[in-house]
Amino acid sequence: MALSRAFGLSRRQAYRYLELGRAGASAPLPVENSVTITLKMPASLARSLREHASKRGMTASELVRQAVAAFLATKRRHG
Repeated sequence: MALSRAFGLSRRQAYRYLELGRAGASAPLPVENSVTITLKMPASLARSLREHASKRGMTASELVRQAVAAFLATKRRHG
């Protein structure tokens, strides 16, 4: 809770940082401010996204951020 309040993190994110620290992992990069965007997708795809995220203990937003970042990273490497 103290990390969450001190750094403006969600409780889940603060817990992840604590677990990384306990495991001896390197510190994560600073968190950039987020903006809200709206996406339209088929309902079945949205359900699958939420289910997939839930099974991994993530939010749909976190999963989409990771997927988009990975996609863009491949685009940067390959032109």
